[in-house]
Amino acid sequence: MRVRLNAVRKTGRMVSRRLMRRNSTAAMRFADAFSRFPALAGLIGTAIAVSMAVLSFAALWQGRAQALQNAHQAAANLVATMSADIARSVESSDLSLRTIVSGIQNPAVMALPPDLRKLVLFDGATGMDYVGGAFVMNREGRIVVERDPSEHADLLFSDRDYFKAHAEHPDAGLFISGPYVSRLRKGTASLALSRRIDAPDGSFAGVAVIALNVVYFKNLLSRVDIGRSGSVFIVQQDGVMIARKPALPSDDAGYVARSPSFTAMRDTPSGSYISRSPLDGVRRLYTFQHVPGTRLIAAVAPAEDDVLAGWRQRSIVIGGLTTMFGGGFVVISWLLAMSLRSRAIAQVKLQRLAGTDSLTGLCNRRALDRRLDDEWRRARRADQPLSALFVDVDYFKLYNDTYGHAMGDDALVAVADCMQNSAKRPGDIVARYGGEEFVVVLRAPKRAARSRSPSACARKWKNSPSPTALRPAAC
Repeated sequence: MRVRLNAVRKTGRMVSRRLMRRNSTAAMRFADAFSRFPALAGLIGTAIAVSMAVLSFAALWQGRAQALQNAHQAAANLVATMSADIARSVESSDLSLRTIVSGIQNPAVMALPPDLRKLVLFDGATGMDYVGGAFVMNREGRIVVERDPSEHADLLFSDRDYFKAHAEHPDAGLFISGPYVSRLRKGTASLALSRRIDAPDGSFAGVAVIALNVVYFKNLLSRVDIGRSGSVFIVQQDGVMIARKPALPSDDAGYVARSPSFTAMRDTPSGSYISRSPLDGVRRLYTFQHVPGTRLIAAVAPAEDDVLAGWRQRSIVIGGLTTMFGGGFVVISWLLAMSLRSRAIAQVKLQRLAGTDSLTGLCNRRALDRRLDDEWRRARRADQPLSALFVDVDYFKLYNDTYGHAMGDDALVAVADCMQNSAKRPGDIVARYGGEEFVVVLRAPKRAARSRSPSACARKWKNSPSPTALRPAAC
């Protein structure tokens, strides 16, 4: 059992070593590719930086869409809350109106003493803070019964829109008037909720009215925070503004009806859109909803600049950092590419110097061994002959001792130049083997070429004017 365990461990170590060698080989190939193509590092670095920048800016743009969506959702919640609050108040007032109409049409109630009759007709809902008054008008428009006493003996209200609506339309039901200035309460801005009172024969007998203070709507809107440039308002379906925050000048109160987008707001139960206000030119996100059972529309419109203010600040910081780091990464990548290019050039020079004889400029013995092995393999594959000439300079030691080492070096350079000029084909190799020994390798030489190289060099050597005049230029 122990022997098997040791064998498994040994096999695991061998596999790990092979994987390490394979990984190291792949890494070396990858590094070699960068060395041979240094611009690849710059291009890859640039591509990575651009990709990261695109992803960052895409995320920022998605954040903008998310900020707008969150604003729409928050506005929708506010509109729903406002609409529900107004609907409860209107419903409560409508129940009170139904009680008043039912009592007026009941002879037993009308036969009660005035104080008791008021208690029966006007329940507790008519005493809410937002209710400015409750009263009953006859068919002529005069107040015959009211919750609170007031001076109205000479006042007629037959000119009010709610009175005309019930007088002309028996099936008007609950009618909500536009805002008006009250004649009974010293010019207080009010909104009338009214129902028709029918006589026993079905003819028009009068109107039951509950006056809502417009202050109620203003107080409701004052609790809504819609930012520095946003707006929130309650408007009727005919475009008459009931209340708005911030308030509008009197001459601009009807601007909603003139707005091109109000048609969609009027004809759609609820929705949202982005539009530029015709009043102040501010681009806002409008979210609206019709108040159930009424002709009122509640709308919340935060300004787009307020909604995107936080996103813009984050975008400036993140975008600036992304641009700075991405640009730095690109610069570093191209600096690395330039460094790799310089390194590759230096490496080529070093390889050339390592395979070159420093005195004669010919291939040295190391380069000869490498190139001779390549030529040998090539000749075997092509089944072609390969010639090698070994050249030894006679009497070089005597010449060197007689004229000095400097003259000896010049003589070797002259010999090397003669041999290099004689072997002119691309595949020919001329190398210094060592000392005064040289080697010439000729690829598939012809008969004439075999005799040309040594004889040409010998003739140049013999035709030299004197041993002391032998120079590279003389060959």
